[in-house]
Amino acid sequence: MTTKTGGRRERLRKATLQEIHEAARTLLVEQGAAAVTINAVARAVGMSGPSLYHYYAGHEALVGAVTADFFDELATAMEQARDTRAEAPVGERILTVCRAMRTWAIAHPAEFGWIFAAPITPLNQKPDSERHQAGQRFERVLLDLTIELWQTRPFPVPALTDLPASLHEQLIAYSASIGDQLPPAAAHVFLSCWIRLYGLLCMEVLHQLDFAYSDLEPVFEECLRDLTGILGLVSPATSPA
Repeated sequence: MTTKTGGRRERLRKATLQEIHEAARTLLVEQGAAAVTINAVARAVGMSGPSLYHYYAGHEALVGAVTADFFDELATAMEQARDTRAEAPVGERILTVCRAMRTWAIAHPAEFGWIFAAPITPLNQKPDSERHQAGQRFERVLLDLTIELWQTRPFPVPALTDLPASLHEQLIAYSASIGDQLPPAAAHVFLSCWIRLYGLLCMEVLHQLDFAYSDLEPVFEECLRDLTGILGLVSPATSPA
């Protein structure tokens, strides 16, 4: 009886957490990030603000959990796109994942904007936090493909001596943080590509380029072509019709 009761309570708790997350997402999409408050979410699920604290310690904890959901959803979309091309060369899988990331972001601008507003690894988040782990999962999708590319077909890298000393030191630290799977110079190339790709996508989703472009897909594809050159890919995959 105790086991059955405990299992039922756990199922009810999970269902309530899902309802809370869905309410927070609805508020975000319909009213913006400022509307996602403890009291507003509580009202949306039919409970009092103090009752919500039985599930989350406060607003920051709620935001972290919902952000983890978004990271996981985006990572899943990218992983599924990658896996549909499991037999394709790694370069084609990289481009497929990049396009999947853009597709999800455009379809979920509020959620992507929420993700963009907070760093993948916030300084105040513990490494084992749900949000941290979900952010790391998202980050690893393209990183792991780049590592695979480096191990099978090393791409051109700059001489470390040509980089500023402070940058050199940071790249060594970053390389160590990913288990030295990319040497510092290769990590610099990966991060440069990531900054360009993610930066363009953020500007598109946040409508920072609307003054010049009504359709940014050709610009995104041009960016991918440039990245294929940087990564030494000979035959970049063409954009889907």
